[in-house]
Amino acid sequence: MEPVIIGYIGIGVLILLLFSGLHIGITMGLIGFAGLAYLVGWEGALGILNTVPYSSWSSFDLSVVPLFILMGEFCFRGNLSKDLFASAYKFLGSLKGGLAMATIGACGAFAAVSGSSVATAATMATVVLPEMKKYRYNDGLATGTLAAGGTLGILIPPSIYLIIYGMLTEQSIGELFLAGIIPGIFQALLFIAVIGFICYRNPSLGPAGPRASWKDKITSLKGVWIVVLLFLLVIGGINLGWFSPTEGAGIGAAGAFLFALARRRMGKTQIKDSLVETIKTSGMIFFILLGAMILGYFFAVTRLPNEISTAVASLNVSPYLIWFIIVLIYLFLGCVMDSMAMILLTVPILYPVMCGPSGLGFDPIWFGIMIVIIIEMGLITPPVGINVFVIKGMAQTVPTTTIFRGILPFVLMMIIEIVILTAIPGIVTWLPDLLR
Repeated sequence: MEPVIIGYIGIGVLILLLFSGLHIGITMGLIGFAGLAYLVGWEGALGILNTVPYSSWSSFDLSVVPLFILMGEFCFRGNLSKDLFASAYKFLGSLKGGLAMATIGACGAFAAVSGSSVATAATMATVVLPEMKKYRYNDGLATGTLAAGGTLGILIPPSIYLIIYGMLTEQSIGELFLAGIIPGIFQALLFIAVIGFICYRNPSLGPAGPRASWKDKITSLKGVWIVVLLFLLVIGGINLGWFSPTEGAGIGAAGAFLFALARRRMGKTQIKDSLVETIKTSGMIFFILLGAMILGYFFAVTRLPNEISTAVASLNVSPYLIWFIIVLIYLFLGCVMDSMAMILLTVPILYPVMCGPSGLGFDPIWFGIMIVIIIEMGLITPPVGINVFVIKGMAQTVPTTTIFRGILPFVLMMIIEIVILTAIPGIVTWLPDLLR
């Protein structure tokens, strides 16, 4: 049997096992090992299994992942979210829907030091939900805003997903971080705009709060400076060549820790919880990455990615039609698959199609940002929608269907953003091109 046929069979079995509920890391590793055993023999497959775990986990570049996760944990345990929300609310709270708008602004700011969608949604929910209940916000608008706002955590740098994409495709993590800034801000503005539109049509959904004086607004910024400092130091330092992404992550984690310590918000319990959560999250990512690496070797032997990219490039259709089909595939996968697993599983196959030498010629930095935006949609769409269930766990009296209805306007804004960034890719690539 031809190796390419074995590759297609492997994909089919992989999908079946994923639907059976088997862990994604185990599934990818199992399919990869079995496929290699069939194609190159047991000794070759065992040789891969013998070397890949060490070569993958001992990579110095991979240490950037736990360090950025630790940075986000320190910011979370240090209650930085309260300062960010308080400042955003001073500026936007007096508008119709202003509390929800302030939530989006605070989510965007927290994303600049977090890198995690779930952490952004969870930490903002603890601060915002009581306030929204106090001002009698509509449950769908309140929970939908939090679930959607949390997605900014994986787009606005530093982003764990952009790091993983950069490692899989050998693209510059610094350039990916830069490329995520403008789309992240644009997405936040689209969210704020749709909140304003909804509350303009029906003010009872998001009543306006009290107006703050300019003195109070300026004073509230004192709790925000650390975010600006960490963001400029980490992202700016990486792109100016002052330090590598791993060193930048270490500096960011140390800075977040010292800030929380200086504000007397970091005790033994907070330090322990930060380290434990970092280990748990990093371990999960590393295990899935190991399975993806083994599966990647299997696909390399079958030459399936090259065959697919060559076949797609030879089709007599618009590249944008292919891109539209890929978007639909990702939207479907986002409904049934974990987002980290999705990027590890699909990028090795679709990257050569979109950006490879024999592919469609799309910019790899642009493609990475677009993939993250589409994956964001998977975080808030049923039935997986992990952000929705995080918010549901913190707003237990709100039905899950109400939360899903609340996120629909935000999903529409994401679709609009995808269309605009596809039509004008320079929005994504302008900053990286500027500093090259």
